[in-house]
Amino acid sequence: MPELVALDVATDPDAWRVLGFVVDDDDVCAVDGVAIRLGSAGRKISAWALADVPGGVEVDGLLTVPPPPSPPTAASHANGTVALDHLVVMSPHADRTIKALAVHGIEPRRQRHTDQYGPPFTQTFFRLGRPILELIGPDTPAGSEPARFYGVAFTVDDLDATAALLGDRLGRVKDAVQPGRRIATLRREAGAGIPVAFMSPGADSLDAGASSDEAQ
Repeated sequence: MPELVALDVATDPDAWRVLGFVVDDDDVCAVDGVAIRLGSAGRKISAWALADVPGGVEVDGLLTVPPPPSPPTAASHANGTVALDHLVVMSPHADRTIKALAVHGIEPRRQRHTDQYGPPFTQTFFRLGRPILELIGPDTPAGSEPARFYGVAFTVDDLDATAALLGDRLGRVKDAVQPGRRIATLRREAGAGIPVAFMSPGADSLDAGASSDEAQ
């Protein structure tokens, strides 16, 4: 299956450095083999790179760009980040997006229906190598707009230590959907430029059900 190897994020690299991420001189933040290329053109998460999917392809509006020429150098982040747990994509027509992903070998692994946060919606989970792709869409199609990248959740070694480092830039630590895991979301004022959540270590998110808490 295609693996996620890079994300292009249109945000200030220095803001991520202040949040405890290591960002190299090329403005790349390396997280467990995924190159997060900061300061990119566009807005928010503007594109992804997938192994074995050509650059220039749009997957229901999700722009695919060429991967980095070589894997990013591993980094030890002060905020404790050790992995990209999941990438969140939003779509007004989840079935359409699922079919578009399947064209490139990205097949759904499980679904979860919920009305916990208001109108009913469906979470569909896919594997992109180690990271999870979480697609969120209404149970009934609600528009013809393309899918869009939304935000990311990182796994950290010690969520309490991450919370202590980030202070009031991080929201309340609470239980995640996955049993035995906890999650906290960066406040908008932290300046990450995109929704970012941090999660405690635990069972594989795909097996336990990835959380959409950072999408609220």
